[in-house]
Amino acid sequence: MSVIGFFDRGWRSNPDGVAYVQGATSYTFRGAGELSCRIANALLASGLSSGAKIAVLSPNDPLAWICVLGIWRSGLTWIPANPASPSGETAQLLVAFDAEMVIFHSSLAGDARHLRDRLPAVRQWVQFGPGDAGPADTPFAEWTAPHPATKPAIRPSPDDVVSLAPTGGTTGLPKGVMNTNRSLSAFATHLMMAAHYGSEDAIVNLAAAPMTHTAGLLSLAATARGGTVVVLPKANPEAVLDAIEQYGVTDLFLPPTVIYRLLEVLQESPRELSSLRYVIYGAAPMSVEKLRRALTAIGPVMMELYGQMEAPASVTFLRPDEHFVDGAIAPDSRLSSCGRPYPLVEVEVRDDEGRALPPGTPGEICVRGDLVMKGYYKNPEQTRLAIRDGWLHTGDIGLFDDEGYLHLTDRRRDLIISGGFNVYPSEVEQVIWGHPAVRDCAVVGSPHPDWGEAVTAVVELNENCSVTEQELIALCKQELGSIRAPKAVHLVPSLPRSVNGKVLKKTIREAFWRDEKTKI
Repeated sequence: MSVIGFFDRGWRSNPDGVAYVQGATSYTFRGAGELSCRIANALLASGLSSGAKIAVLSPNDPLAWICVLGIWRSGLTWIPANPASPSGETAQLLVAFDAEMVIFHSSLAGDARHLRDRLPAVRQWVQFGPGDAGPADTPFAEWTAPHPATKPAIRPSPDDVVSLAPTGGTTGLPKGVMNTNRSLSAFATHLMMAAHYGSEDAIVNLAAAPMTHTAGLLSLAATARGGTVVVLPKANPEAVLDAIEQYGVTDLFLPPTVIYRLLEVLQESPRELSSLRYVIYGAAPMSVEKLRRALTAIGPVMMELYGQMEAPASVTFLRPDEHFVDGAIAPDSRLSSCGRPYPLVEVEVRDDEGRALPPGTPGEICVRGDLVMKGYYKNPEQTRLAIRDGWLHTGDIGLFDDEGYLHLTDRRRDLIISGGFNVYPSEVEQVIWGHPAVRDCAVVGSPHPDWGEAVTAVVELNENCSVTEQELIALCKQELGSIRAPKAVHLVPSLPRSVNGKVLKKTIREAFWRDEKTKI
């Protein structure tokens, strides 16, 4: 069981078919496969340690994804680095994950220069894309050309770690989720089960969301069937709709916030979307009202996925047909669910003592099966807390209804998911605390119609000090980037505290969610 086998399945069945396309650039399965072999052989000849971690830093680009295939083919571990992250955060991540090589796109050469001095353990920097490589960088063509386009003699194990992806916790420090051949293969198999195609169907997947986030892994199901992956630089709504019409896209993944933008565009200018079979949504809760609009404007093709990095994206799913009951759009009680469990996982809702709860009773969602991660990198304590008796404790609170549909109702952790991106309150709080006018603060997620949750800061100032909401937001944007910066700041005379002086974050959060049906 090897995750690279999902690409190789398509290579065998459709060698001359187009595997990846972006604008005027395309790769056949044979071309992409042989290039991934050269990359794998170059990695193995680079003197890296066994199980070395290789970061790929790039915007959406087919060659970047082929580099990931090469890393998997070499038996080494891929670190998905987010090109939108501040360089300081990326440096912290790559140090914590023991990166030994960075493969980066030429458009990020400036970021690479800033990172280099902070990452002395990185042995080699390989640059691909247009433009000349810097004096300390290895040009991609020069790096791969001497090596054969044949598969290296690697015997992968199902438990080999193939992805070390960042998540976080209450400390704000990155935790590395170790996904294996087994867990990513379970994910890809689940997706192929959920998205049915006939043997003669033409499959065109659109990778518009970041391939370093979810879209890359979701493309595995298309390539396993010999289909084509169309890669967009960004999930721009107009570009997404243009690509659907131009390429006859059959499936794609988008976070809810982008789907909302699509609905706005479609309201002004209808498009030809009849090629679509599956529009997969997830990574954040979706507005039921907007989901109803999508089922009318886009078609009966919506499919929800629920998961988390520790059990990647396929714990439960809501099929397109399950969005309907007796030919009509299903009631809110169905549409607000995240579907039913996939066949290859067990899902239970449990109480604090670990006992399974009956339908209708909320508790922590726990997952067991091949989908579950191996653990957190170099963090046995957090691994023991997350995986107990073989069950992953997700930190999400939910319940099953009488039909077996899972409903998310709250989060045990303070994690905020805004527009599909994880935001850890402590990181934002640290920045705000650093302002001289601030005495204390609490950062929570407040309800937002587009993003699901908006990062919201409640701030108590020092006596006789002043700062504006806009100044604190600008400070956070400078230090953390726009995704994690608060969308709103509320200045208050004092924060609610317990008798021992601890800020009552739950009380603050509940004030924003008081009139909402769910707390997520």
